[in-house]
Amino acid sequence: VQLVESGGGLVQAGASLRLSCSGSGRTFSTSTVGWFRQFPGKEREFVAGIDWNKRNTDYADSVKGRFTISSDNAKSTVYLQMNTLKPEDTAVYYCAATPFGEMGVARTLYRYWGQGTQVTVSS
Repeated sequence: VQLVESGGGLVQAGASLRLSCSGSGRTFSTSTVGWFRQFPGKEREFVAGIDWNKRNTDYADSVKGRFTISSDNAKSTVYLQMNTLKPEDTAVYYCAATPFGEMGVARTLYRYWGQGTQVTVSS
């Protein structure tokens, strides 16, 4: 599975962005997918996840009510809709996937990773 993120950019506080994670390979449609972010000098942290049957989702407390993860299997793409962005959301965002995997916050649960996309929110 190869993953490519897109949709990052520079926005003002309060704005919205939608990140896309496009996956190649037949197993992407049955992969658990997670979005993570990494602040400078910090460990990569879980943001949101959607399980392999695309029925269950989970979010970090810091983004609940603002971010929404969704999937379009026909397009082999998982989205992260980010609303009401804050300067503290500034980070590099990564998507990760693992076929038929357990959804969770641990990075080790995810086998495949994208290259990341920068999100910068100005105040």
